[in-house]
Amino acid sequence: MIPWSLGKGGSTRIRLAQVTTPPAQDRLHAQLAFVMEIDKLRRIVRRNTLMDGSRRENDAEHSWYVGMLAMVLAEHAPPGTDLDRVIAMLLVHDIVEIDAGDTFIYDASAVEAQLGIERKAADRIFGLLPEDQTMRLRALWDEFEERKTPEARFAKALDRIAPIMANHHNEGGTWSLYKVTADQVLEKVKIIEEGSATLGAYATEIIALSVRRGHLARA
Repeated sequence: MIPWSLGKGGSTRIRLAQVTTPPAQDRLHAQLAFVMEIDKLRRIVRRNTLMDGSRRENDAEHSWYVGMLAMVLAEHAPPGTDLDRVIAMLLVHDIVEIDAGDTFIYDASAVEAQLGIERKAADRIFGLLPEDQTMRLRALWDEFEERKTPEARFAKALDRIAPIMANHHNEGGTWSLYKVTADQVLEKVKIIEEGSATLGAYATEIIALSVRRGHLARA
């Protein structure tokens, strides 16, 4: 409500005082700014296609998909893994690509250059939130990137196995398009093995099968 007082003769006079938004509204406005910003994740198109090869997927679809993988494949995580934390990491892990864009995982120089860009993006985007939520979501993103916890390693394993599965079921997909070799893909399997021995073994198996079918070059 705007402060007011009666002037001479009973006329209404506006009191010149600064009207401040209640703290609760400030918090809501910050949260709404963030959720509006992350809607842009639907616009970021990844190089990988859907499994049927009909089109390329976007980052929002990818984040949802790997979150579902976490729920379905939870039993293959290390004992004691906090599944809720894994899912939370997977939901936030690609938000930085709103600013940084998608990077082709087999382009080593681009991946290295991307690190600094993504950190700046994390500062800006998570910084839209109220301070406590900024700290929580940024910590989840940092944890995922650093891969020091069982949860982060399992989350990263799921993030890595998803495109391998898609390419395997799409006659090579981006492997064929960008002339990726089996050795390059197997190098990424090491990260999957760190998070789940079972999923690492499965990834190795379908890579070998893709080579035998001629969908992935040997060298």
